[in-house]
Amino acid sequence: MAARGSPAQRSGPEGPGSRSAGLLPFRHRHGVLEVFLVHPGGPFWARRDAGAWSLAKGEYGPAEDPLEAAKREFQEETGFSAEGEGEFLPLGEIRQPGGKQVTAWAFRGDFDPALLRSNRFTLEWPPRSGRLREFPEVDRGAWFTLAEARRRVNPGQRPLLEALHRLVGGAAGSEGAG
Repeated sequence: MAARGSPAQRSGPEGPGSRSAGLLPFRHRHGVLEVFLVHPGGPFWARRDAGAWSLAKGEYGPAEDPLEAAKREFQEETGFSAEGEGEFLPLGEIRQPGGKQVTAWAFRGDFDPALLRSNRFTLEWPPRSGRLREFPEVDRGAWFTLAEARRRVNPGQRPLLEALHRLVGGAAGSEGAG
């Protein structure tokens, strides 16, 4: 599927009525629950870290199945396929502070962040320069413990981490709030 650009480039500002679906891969490494998050690409996010990371997600249309959209967006943003990875655990639906509604699922997986390959979007950069540049929609991905993920993830998505923790537990059934 062709890259459609960054969320802001796709359909205008995110806001009430905007719907996204996403996937949150998880694994247990040395007995500790870890989640795979992605960092948005482009100049706006280049120097931001805490609160900037996200689950791989994207917008979907009214006639589209949200889980299928989440799988598609995960592959577009990471280059990894979630197909054949097993059961998709519903994490529920949240409304981020800007009004975007996000429906998410978790699945057990193990991906090498060094192999991440994201789709790209075009943006005039610097602003009002007349120069169009391409940027990856996601510039990197990484595995984090739940405590570290809570610090790095977009604050509006923290309830999804808590839902995962309730479903699968942390280190041998317990993961500190960090």
